Amino acid sequence: MDGIDMEELCKVVVIGAGGAVTVALTPAALVALGFTANGIAAGSIAAKLMSYFAIANGGGVFLQSIGAGGLTWSGTGILGSAGATAGWLLSAICNQTAATP
Repeated sequence: MDGIDMEELCKVVVIGAGGAVTVALTPAALVALGFTANGIAAGSIAAKLMSYFAIANGGGVFLQSIGAGGLTWSGTGILGSAGATAGWLLSAICNQTAATP
């Protein structure tokens, strides 16, 4: 074994970070948009989305359930997978090599 392949290590770190960051930040982002535990905040982006969807198809807004109760196990898995996929796409930066003089 010649040691650690730094390119592969970089890819593992970027992919793992993509999944973890997505799962960690999604609930906070939804609260910032106005999907709170107490309902949709008046005058927020969430309120505008709820109005739009109610007019368009008579439905509520799915994201409210995440804002109120947090992510389910399946939701965490789906978001983690999406974030890891984004990390995998970004892992192309790991293929960059330093310019040689």
